[in-house]
Amino acid sequence: MNSNELTQSTLLITGIMASGKSTIAQHMAESIPNSVHLRGDVFRKMIVNGRAEMESPLSQAAIDQLRLRYHLAALTANKYCESGFTVVYQDVIIGEILNDVIAMHSKHPLYIVVLCPSPDVVLNRDATRHKQTYHSWTPHMLDQGLKTETPKVGLWIDTSNLSVDDTISTIHRQLNQAKISND
Repeated sequence: MNSNELTQSTLLITGIMASGKSTIAQHMAESIPNSVHLRGDVFRKMIVNGRAEMESPLSQAAIDQLRLRYHLAALTANKYCESGFTVVYQDVIIGEILNDVIAMHSKHPLYIVVLCPSPDVVLNRDATRHKQTYHSWTPHMLDQGLKTETPKVGLWIDTSNLSVDDTISTIHRQLNQAKISND
């Protein structure tokens, strides 16, 4: 892949919690000139009072805040793209809402990479992280939603047995499969 392909575009990296999004997004951003690592969860963390927790089942307030978070991320990505940056945006986007997120990113080229390691690998990764994210959800529940309810768009990578470098290389090699038409 020529890094110029990604100029002034957004590379969305999604997957379930603890699938490696933060690590891969940071390394991808570091491999691209003039890049930004946009962490979608930052918009949730900005809510001081009234934040709806992302617990199963999602409340209407949680769904509304997810939509707000995705919308704010799209606006932010757009502004960075307009300023000449490539945005590597990471967030948990599972289910049909991915189609809405794609529509929110219609001003600049969009690439989507879905990290989908096995639920057992995710559970092991989560146990060794500084923060444990699985409480009311399980990796198996989210993996099921990812695989059965999420539109099959972009590049899906089973990273169960891939290193960070192998994953980055795979994304670079198969970037054309990640491109989403903005027409």
